[in-house]
Amino acid sequence: MQRNIKNSCWLCIAVFFITQTSCNKNLDRSPLSDLASNDFWTTPSNVNLALTALYRGKIQYLSTDAEYAPTDWWSYAGLTFLEMATDNAYDRRGDNSVYNQLTNGALTSNNANLGLYWNLSYARIARCNYFLENIGKADLTTAVRKRMIAEARFIRATQYFYLVSYYGSVPLVTHTLTLDSANTVSKAAVPDIENYTESEFVAAVADLPTMANLLASEQGRAPRQAVLAFLGRLYLFEKNWKKAADTYKQIIDYNENIIDPSYSSLFDGSNEGSKELIFQAQYLINIASNGIDLHMNPRMCGGFSLFCPLGSLGESYDFKDGSAFSFSSPLYNPNDVGANRDPRFGYNIMYNRSIFKGLTYSSHPDSTKALDQTTTNVQATRTGYSIRKYQAESVSSTALANSGINMPIIRYAEILLSYLEAQIQLGNINQPLLDATINKVRGRSSVNMPPVTQLDPTSLMAIMKKERRNELAFEGIRLWDLYRWGDAITVLQGNFYGASFPGSLKLRKAPDNRVDPFSRWYVTTKAFNTSNYPWPVPQAEININPKLK
Repeated sequence: MQRNIKNSCWLCIAVFFITQTSCNKNLDRSPLSDLASNDFWTTPSNVNLALTALYRGKIQYLSTDAEYAPTDWWSYAGLTFLEMATDNAYDRRGDNSVYNQLTNGALTSNNANLGLYWNLSYARIARCNYFLENIGKADLTTAVRKRMIAEARFIRATQYFYLVSYYGSVPLVTHTLTLDSANTVSKAAVPDIENYTESEFVAAVADLPTMANLLASEQGRAPRQAVLAFLGRLYLFEKNWKKAADTYKQIIDYNENIIDPSYSSLFDGSNEGSKELIFQAQYLINIASNGIDLHMNPRMCGGFSLFCPLGSLGESYDFKDGSAFSFSSPLYNPNDVGANRDPRFGYNIMYNRSIFKGLTYSSHPDSTKALDQTTTNVQATRTGYSIRKYQAESVSSTALANSGINMPIIRYAEILLSYLEAQIQLGNINQPLLDATINKVRGRSSVNMPPVTQLDPTSLMAIMKKERRNELAFEGIRLWDLYRWGDAITVLQGNFYGASFPGSLKLRKAPDNRVDPFSRWYVTTKAFNTSNYPWPVPQAEININPKLK
């Protein structure tokens, strides 16, 4: 989304365009042509506003309304909350949460999330189609028109990338639908959707500037690297390793991006101009804000503590010397579990006795006077952990529902790790490759983990998966990774635990009453099965159009 969204008047017009030209349910079957005057398209500034509206699945109706729920794949909740369906995090609202049900064996076509992602994807696709059908009316230079068309095609293609990645076969809508056609549309074959999405990404690349050529007023608009990154994701999903490697290499060869020395600043709003941040969802205090702080802050800071990191993720972070985490290691300190650890553990996870906003986070289940005591019956953590990522120290308790922190969608760290994955699959492994990819990510000065030297493909693949999980934690990519790797069926099984509390008198045990040997708090049990993926078409859509079943 364009950076000049920071102008409130500009945003209000964009909001008007969205509310007048979209209906976000049932394939967005409103014809749209009767909702906006042809006069709108004659003014270049209006066309720019229409383009800006494409960058959000939904924009708040009032300037005081913060975003609280998933509004699309790029909203803060749409990105981060999907992690609560993985082995990375748990939804404090319980096993019946729509996020937990995505992967715990209880998924049905009536799951509310299925409808949200589906409807808002097609709402955005409809706006893109309408935009592309009307931009020819505008008095624009050839270069400006080509760039705007490329952005609209890119945004539309991203929606099909998400839809095919999660739902599989879906309707392929490339023009504005009438009511009758929307109600009778059929699903396209997965290869047809993938081929279309690929062609749209490829077409968009040529007419977009690279990041270095974006004007300061254009920050937030899609650069060429963002398109290539999504194209690379598509190739990874298809297991087309050669095309994936070639695509990611294009981004690397532009030499315009870096691994930023500071990891935590990429997520707290203080470093949004970093060259590591290739593409971000834009937010603005008082105008286009979100409720991430209210949802994720611990109870001691007035937050709802909805997002609870799981012990499975915490135990994935190695010790600082590169050795794997172990409760029996002499480096493990039960009184300070962040000591001697990969610094990203503390950057991403708030743990018992850590300091946040000058306060001590106390989550021990025996701490009856602590607001954030780990229990099952108060509005506090269900795992003993809280999320640290995205939480700015400077946000006061009175402003938790008004965050302007952007949400990273594509980071350069993902590019390097994805390039490495493709090269591993191709068998092109050597130390210079590791030093140019995974070791750059691990070697940023605020992390400074030991370099990887493993050249065995099987062992290196496991290391890469772990690094990807730890580096990209809570950025909305873990579930997609588990799906495409085929790992969900093994990873999302059995009992899941939270933090370890040795000696606790109130430790929650698993349903079988078995005592955990590491004194970890029992959280939940998952029973993912193959019927959970791809996702079913929302039942409400099938009720209208049985062809979608």
